[in-house]
Amino acid sequence: MSAHPRRFRFGVELKAPFDGMSWAASAREVESLGYSTLFVPDHFHSGLGPIAAMTAAAAATTTLRVAPLVLACDFRHPAVLAKELATIDLLSEGRLEVGLGAGYNPLDYERSGVRMDPPGVRVDRLIEHTRVLRSLFADGETEFEGSHYRITGLDGNPKPFTPGGPPIIVAGGGPRLLRFAAAEADIIGVNPSTAAGRNSEGTARDALPESIDAKFALIREAAGERFDSLEFNAWLSLAMVTDDALGAAARLAARFAAPPEEVLDSPVMLLGTIDEMAKRLRRRRDRWGYSYTVLQAEVAHEFAPLVTLLADT
Repeated sequence: MSAHPRRFRFGVELKAPFDGMSWAASAREVESLGYSTLFVPDHFHSGLGPIAAMTAAAAATTTLRVAPLVLACDFRHPAVLAKELATIDLLSEGRLEVGLGAGYNPLDYERSGVRMDPPGVRVDRLIEHTRVLRSLFADGETEFEGSHYRITGLDGNPKPFTPGGPPIIVAGGGPRLLRFAAAEADIIGVNPSTAAGRNSEGTARDALPESIDAKFALIREAAGERFDSLEFNAWLSLAMVTDDALGAAARLAARFAAPPEEVLDSPVMLLGTIDEMAKRLRRRRDRWGYSYTVLQAEVAHEFAPLVTLLADT
């Protein structure tokens, strides 16, 4: 049984308003359907600007949390970003979560002219970026001397509504990033590694249960006493309501090079009837600790009954 008896909650990733709705109306719709969080991506070539989109969504709602999934640290200096994020958290009275990432999509870099450094350098920058944000959210002046950022005598202003700053989400699949998240994040997105390429067989196989077991063993060891305070997030690459989950998984089996039953158990997939999917999510929470599930906008309405069934249980 998992040491994570956390209640379920769900988020929706929106790149644009729902069809026929304004952005504000879409945010209120997400809230009314029972979702905890509206997530916005961060890409130059698609989607809304995350800072403005989160601000507008928070202003249009009363309980909905807002979060980027995830802000690419290469695109914004942490001193600039800290001020914007603290302002959103302050104005929304604590309804912000902060997803941070090292940047992964070559299109963002190629089309913008921002240099895409090797993965190790980008992860170095993410680690420093996160630490600078934490310091600027906290009381007192920040003094930071790193390889990528230097902050001298800067007292973050305004301070966030949330003492110490909003929860930080770090998502990753490789050992180094997961160890860092285990030590310093509040919410961890435990994902397959994309080192072999986002759509490769190696990435798909890294999403199978045996690999996820190994990732959580690493996180548990790295987190130590922090482990029980962590929340675990699953971003679903495919979610489908169907009466034939096994058949749907069989059609994906070649991509994973695994039997359909293993595909069904992957935490990046959710297939079946509402009741079947509820059972799968309960098993995943028991086995690994996943309690925070992110769905795409296209299925937000179809999955609302699952949210109603499980949210806050």
